[in-house]
Amino acid sequence: MARKPGKGRKTGGRDTFVVASKVKSYVRGKDLMASSELANGLSARVQELLDGAITRCEGNGRRTVRPVDL
Repeated sequence: MARKPGKGRKTGGRDTFVVASKVKSYVRGKDLMASSELANGLSARVQELLDGAITRCEGNGRRTVRPVDL
């Protein structure tokens, strides 16, 4: 199902792939502080990982992205 335009959060032209409260909670659980930009940076890295996985999947002639593509 396609997403409706205007739905979801965007960060500098990128989608948000992580839940900021979960990221902050995890970091705080390690007795550290999380900056307000951490979730955006993590989302950018997730998108880079997914883009690479998609490229690898297509290069292997598949249409299903698998964990091995990461």
